[in-house]
Amino acid sequence: MKKIKVLTIITRHNIGGATIQAILSSSNLNKNKYQSILVKGSEGEDEGNMDDFARKKRIEPVFIKELSREISLRKDLMAFWKLYRLIKKEKPDIVHTHLAKAGTLGRIAAKLAGAPLIVHTFHGNLFHEYFDSIKSRLILNLERLLMRVSTRIIAISHSQEKELLEYRIGDPRKISCIPLGIELDPFLTSENNRGIFRGELNLDNEVPLIGIVARLVPIKGHIYFFKAVKIVSEDFPEARFIVIGNGELREELENLASELGIKKCVIFCGFRDDLVNIYADLDIVVLSSLNEGFPVSIIEALAAKKPVVATDVGGVKELVEDKVTGVLVPKQNPQRLAQGIIYLLKNPQKALRFGENGRKKVYPAFDYTRLVSDIEGLYENLLARLNKFY
Repeated sequence: MKKIKVLTIITRHNIGGATIQAILSSSNLNKNKYQSILVKGSEGEDEGNMDDFARKKRIEPVFIKELSREISLRKDLMAFWKLYRLIKKEKPDIVHTHLAKAGTLGRIAAKLAGAPLIVHTFHGNLFHEYFDSIKSRLILNLERLLMRVSTRIIAISHSQEKELLEYRIGDPRKISCIPLGIELDPFLTSENNRGIFRGELNLDNEVPLIGIVARLVPIKGHIYFFKAVKIVSEDFPEARFIVIGNGELREELENLASELGIKKCVIFCGFRDDLVNIYADLDIVVLSSLNEGFPVSIIEALAAKKPVVATDVGGVKELVEDKVTGVLVPKQNPQRLAQGIIYLLKNPQKALRFGENGRKKVYPAFDYTRLVSDIEGLYENLLARLNKFY
């Protein structure tokens, strides 16, 4: 039987859920039925990349250097041409795109190259909080046009699916909800790693340790986290706040920590690949984002039985049930963010229970095996409708 060829295109391998999903789904498709090709572009200087993760999964992506997040007419045209030629050459049965730029260039190239099935996954949306109203409207109108060349759109949360429909991007017949899936097994035994990260920081077990794991970019709302830190540190001066990640705002946030007088209690750790050790030693994990699809950091934290304080945006409420698996707060509200952190610090037994509830919430529901099964099911359903293989 001829194998089903899937060509997956992602804008770049920056550190984040979209890259994890693209790599895991590409590498774990049933090799007796599928042939998988992954295409990636260039990361920004401060974004980090997950190429090592791809190699561990025995994935060697096709690299198109002109494919990047930044808008450049010359580079975008060259990236489009290379994608078009690649699709014509490989003749995939399915082209599956991830992230906005790949979703735009890849879907148009796939349509013109005659790809039978075109699938796109939304990992968030750019319709609010990223750009001014004019740019947001242009992006929204573009997505409505791209929907017409898409066989199926994947939303990564039910709230995102609802949002897409409210924005009139497609209809229920064209949208499927397939939540993220990640490798959760290492986080299920993270307690075995307790003390490693604290030892690196020379902190004993009694020091409250609160962490945020996110790229240092505006949409992640670190400014509100830092303002909350100032409030929390007044009640808990011994607490330490860990910032995992890097990005364009690193210098600005370091300056903000100094201005707020919290420099001594904030520790910038950059990108880390030992997140199991880090989650093992955190008491609370915080998310302060202004817009989210389905945050990987929260799934990882809950799998590690850590309570979370998170802004109520995107698909977060599908993970964080207020006063059950953590505390939900409004976005752009450092006072409420601080209150949530203080509540957990003052109620350690409740924090412990929230963490236990959280693990039950995310495992096995958000394990990568479920993701791969869902993706394969979708592909086979679409192919059956096409009457190509079935």
